[in-house]
Amino acid sequence: MRTVISVTNLGKRYGKTVAVDDVSLDVREGEIFGLIGPNGAGKTTTMECVQGHRRADRGAISVLGLDPQRDSTVLRQRIGVQHQEAHLQKRIKVWEAVDLWSALYSRVVDGDALLERLGLEAKRNAWFMTLSGGQKQRLFIALALIHEPELVFLDELTTGLDPQARRAIWELVKGIRDRGATVFMTTHLMEEAERLCDRVAIIEHGRIIEVGSPAELVRRHCPQRTVVYSTDAGTETLHGEGDDFITDVIARIARDGIKVRGFRTEIPTLEDVFLKLTGYGIRD
Repeated sequence: MRTVISVTNLGKRYGKTVAVDDVSLDVREGEIFGLIGPNGAGKTTTMECVQGHRRADRGAISVLGLDPQRDSTVLRQRIGVQHQEAHLQKRIKVWEAVDLWSALYSRVVDGDALLERLGLEAKRNAWFMTLSGGQKQRLFIALALIHEPELVFLDELTTGLDPQARRAIWELVKGIRDRGATVFMTTHLMEEAERLCDRVAIIEHGRIIEVGSPAELVRRHCPQRTVVYSTDAGTETLHGEGDDFITDVIARIARDGIKVRGFRTEIPTLEDVFLKLTGYGIRD
C-alpha cells in the first residue's frame, strides 16, 4: 500500500518545553492508524503539524504527496479534519453547520444523505447546543466528511462519551475506512485503539517508542497467557506463552478427563504493552 503520510524527524517545542522530539512515522493508504499515548505526550501537536495547522521547528512532512505548509490550499480540499466544539456557535442549527462547511469546498456530497447515514436526520433542525455528546461528535464527523476526503483526521474523538455513544462512534470510524478513506487518529484510550486501529504508534514524552498492529505489539512485548479453571477439587492457574498454549491446556484437560466447573483465559491487552514499555498505566 502506498504511503499517504510520511513524517521524518519531526520536532516542535514551545519555549523551553519540548512537545515533539524527533518523531518519524508513516500512514498507509486505506488503514486506520492510531497515534496513542497519555495526555501531554505530543499526540495533538504531531497531528496539527501534519495537518499544517502548526509549523514544525524541524523535520519533513508529506501528506498525500504534498507539503502541508506550502500546499495547504490544495491539501484542504483532499483531507477531512474533525473540528472541536469551539468552532460552532451554540445556536447554529445542524443543517446550517453542514451548509456552512459545504461552502468551503469545490465538491461536496449530499448533506441530507450524510446526516441520515450518521443518524442525525431527526436532528437536522436542532440547535448545536441541544445535541448530546455523541450527537455532537457525529456532527463533527459529518463536517469532516462533507467533501468526501481521501484522508480523515480524528483527534480524541470519543473522550468524555458514555460507552454506548463511544461504540456507536467506533462503528462510524470503521465505516469511513470501509468506504475507502484513510484515517489518522489520536487517542489515549487503549481499548479504542485496540478495537479500531490497523496499526498504532505509541508516543511518550514526544517520542515514538513502538509501532505495529495491536496484536503484533501484544505478541512482541506481552506473550504470556493465563488459564484459570476450577474443578470440584479447587482452582488451577496455568501460565504459558504462544498462541497454542490455551489449545494445549484444553487438550490436556480433555485427555485427563478433568470435569471443569469454570474456565477463563487472561490475555494481555494493548494497555499491558503500554504499561510494560513505559512503566506505568495510561494517565487521564
